[in-house]
Amino acid sequence: MSVSKSLFENLGGTAGITAIVDDVVEAHMNNPAISARFLPYKDQPERLAVIKKHTVDFFSAGSGGPVTYTGRDMPTAHKEMNITSAEYQHTVDDIMYVLNKHNIDEQSQVNVQAILSSLKDSIVGK
Repeated sequence: MSVSKSLFENLGGTAGITAIVDDVVEAHMNNPAISARFLPYKDQPERLAVIKKHTVDFFSAGSGGPVTYTGRDMPTAHKEMNITSAEYQHTVDDIMYVLNKHNIDEQSQVNVQAILSSLKDSIVGK
């Protein structure tokens, strides 16, 4: 009997998720629809490193990895940002593009898409 891998493992574990997060942030900074939200962090490398670490930990913990997420919950983390549905969709599109670029299997992409869909209401309009 074969044991199926967790989403965490399918995303490449901590190293894979870290590489994905790095590429996603770069994609966001290059996406004209949302770059204004991300480009200011280029001048705040320490803050950007913290955001990336929290994002890696969040996705690692949420995908079955041996990680405990200690950051803020999604509504608190996005409070007063007034993120629109269109902006959220652009972030999702960037993430899915990066997963494809990293040759993440189709079922794992579907699983990530489901996770992102489940987070939308706790991020948009907060």
